Amino acid sequence: MHKPDKVWDRFANRYAKSPVSNEAAYQEKLKITRTYFTPESEVLEFGCGTGTTAVSHTPFVKHIHAIDVSSKMLEFAKVKADAAGVSNITFTCANIEGFADSGTVYDVIMGHSILHLLEAKEAVIATVYKMLKPGGVFVSSTVCISGNKTFLRAGLAIGSRLGLLPLVNFFSVDDLAKSLTNAGFTIDRQWLPENSDAVFIVAKK
Repeated sequence: MHKPDKVWDRFANRYAKSPVSNEAAYQEKLKITRTYFTPESEVLEFGCGTGTTAVSHTPFVKHIHAIDVSSKMLEFAKVKADAAGVSNITFTCANIEGFADSGTVYDVIMGHSILHLLEAKEAVIATVYKMLKPGGVFVSSTVCISGNKTFLRAGLAIGSRLGLLPLVNFFSVDDLAKSLTNAGFTIDRQWLPENSDAVFIVAKK
C-alpha cells in the first residue's frame, strides 16, 4: 500500500541537503508569486517539504500555514524557520484533504512539486478551489512528463508499490492546465523554464 508519509520521511534528510536544480528559475518563481501577495495575505502551502519556499515568503504576507504529510520534512522546516527568526508561519503534519475540513479560506494557496505525486490530482485541485477566497490564486510548479516512457513508468510503479519510491503520475502541461480550468480556475500566468519539465502556473479563482 502506498504510504507517502513513510516514503518522504525516509527521503527527508537527502531532500534537505539537495540544492535547487535551477536557482535562477526558482528565484523568478518566488518573484512572480510575491506580486500576488499583500501584507494582509493569508497563505497555505501544502506539500511544503523542508519549508524553504514558505519561509522565504514570510516577510511579504500576514501568515503562512505550511503543511506536509512527512513529520521528518517538517522537522527540517521548523529549524529553518527558527534560524530565520520567523514568527508568522505555522507548520502542521497533514494532507490537504484532511486539512480542508477546518473551513479556513485563503488568499493564496501554493502547491509546488506535489501535483504529479498525488493519487487524486483532480480532487485536490477541486479542494484548493474551495479553500480560496474569491479572486484568490493557486500557485504551483509541477513536473509534467508525457509520452510513452514505458521503462520509466514501470520502474517508478514498481518502486511505489514496494514503498521505496513516491507515486509519480504522468501528464502533459496541457493536461494540467485543463485540470485547473475544469475545476473553475482561470490561468493567469503559465511559464515553462528552458530545459525544465516543471511548469509554473498561477491559476485564479
